[in-house]
Amino acid sequence: MDIDALKTARASSWSRLHELARSSSLSGPEIDELARLYRAGTADLASIRSATPDPDLIRVLSRDLATARARLTGTSGTSAYSIARWFRAELPAALYSIRWWSITVMLLFILVAAVHAWWLFADPVRFSALGTPIELENYAKSDFVQYYHQDTNAEFGASVWVNNAFIAVQCVGAGITGLYPAYVLFNNAAMLGQVAAIVIQFGGIWHFFRFILPHGLPELTAIFIAGAAGVRVFWALLVPGAQTRMQAVAQAGRTMVTVALGLVILLFISGILEGFVTPSDLPDWLRIGLGLLVTIGVWVYTFVVGGRAVRAGYSGDLTEDAGYSTPVAG
Repeated sequence: MDIDALKTARASSWSRLHELARSSSLSGPEIDELARLYRAGTADLASIRSATPDPDLIRVLSRDLATARARLTGTSGTSAYSIARWFRAELPAALYSIRWWSITVMLLFILVAAVHAWWLFADPVRFSALGTPIELENYAKSDFVQYYHQDTNAEFGASVWVNNAFIAVQCVGAGITGLYPAYVLFNNAAMLGQVAAIVIQFGGIWHFFRFILPHGLPELTAIFIAGAAGVRVFWALLVPGAQTRMQAVAQAGRTMVTVALGLVILLFISGILEGFVTPSDLPDWLRIGLGLLVTIGVWVYTFVVGGRAVRAGYSGDLTEDAGYSTPVAG
């Protein structure tokens, strides 16, 4: 590495980092700029220390980076701006990083559910093993509907939210095993296929979709993303890339915590839909439309807002807000 060329190329950025790190007050955009300069500066420092150690430059850059880290740590927490930045940049960037994993999980989930339903339809013996015709018809026309009317709307929605959020967090938290997310997703897909087969057989296809789609669209989307987040951590263990295996897993794990927090919010919205909209007397087109609107919003947020956040330098890694890695002089 030509240290003089690096100094010339990065001088303006380091100067700006020094200026912002020591500024008495920073606006929102300036905080974003400082965060970007901090990330770039830590990369520069690592390159200098590993390739061409320059004690004087290392000392100056380390000092500015430490000051910047303190500023970023001090302006994070529960301030309105840090919360807004989390929704505007960190969360969408984390979702964007697993977008193709999420879509793959979604397609596989739908495939398993459809194949399981077809497997039951294809053989009357297998279908009859689920129960007597009277029992199955009673489930399709009564129990399936009454499920959404148990307790009060608020109590039912809250219980569904807690249950689904727990499943999602388990998928993310146990993702490093590689097996648990696959197990949860497969079981849920098979169960959905079985319910679909019973309800469609005895109540009709529209009877099934009119009760599933209003809340099921955003709810299943959250489960797809949770499964993808878990698998992503496992993949980092298998294929760490340029990082060490532990670094790759740690970074993926921190980013997936961001995803898990976002899923809790999405599942809360799904719980509201399941508790108040699905069992309501609203027209079918409106109930389904509300669920579809939330789901479209999730994917637009992921691809459009997330893509913009990634291009701005965010990744959803928790250390971006906390300034976790402190540069030190060698």
